[in-house]
Amino acid sequence: MTEQDTSPVEQDPAVPQDSSMPEEGPAHDVPATDVVTEEVAPVAGDHRSRATTSTSLLEREGEVAADFLEQLLDIADMDGDIDVDVDGDRAAVAIVDSEEGRVSRRLVGTEGKVLEALQELTRLAVQASTGERSRLMLDVAGYRAERRAAVVVVAQTAIATVKSTGERVAMDPMTAFERKVVHDEVLTAGLGSESEGVEPQRYVVILPA
Repeated sequence: MTEQDTSPVEQDPAVPQDSSMPEEGPAHDVPATDVVTEEVAPVAGDHRSRATTSTSLLEREGEVAADFLEQLLDIADMDGDIDVDVDGDRAAVAIVDSEEGRVSRRLVGTEGKVLEALQELTRLAVQASTGERSRLMLDVAGYRAERRAAVVVVAQTAIATVKSTGERVAMDPMTAFERKVVHDEVLTAGLGSESEGVEPQRYVVILPA
């Protein structure tokens, strides 16, 4: 058996000693929570660059959706033109009446159910092409624009009730699009809101401030 040398190792006096450095060992381990991550200062113009990139991606979504819907209209032998825009953080695509004829209202369906299904189908087509989850909004023959105006009136009435009584108000079940309209109106009014229930009976509750 080889005898181990247990004598202390001499420290080179030429090397300065840092008394602030902890000794190695479990008792002196630095906790992981003490590690500070250095933040990188934002580069001037970086925010504008990200916004431009985001807009470009949304425009790309709109183009893919337009191609998909045009093919769908051709297959179904239906009239209609495609309008593409960017609305906030979403691509906005609309099938509108064309010079050849009006858009079939069958694409809207009862209470917009066919429109909702067509929107989901279009989102899937966009996702398959871009590899990114899409939140684009589809409208047909101005249906959503009309619904938005009607929902805004209902929301404003409910908001006035909450402000006057100080009590929460539960609204009727709505689609995801309609609930978003209500939430936006409530936020603008300085109140709170939340969605409750399960689809298709999900509804908005407006809360007092």
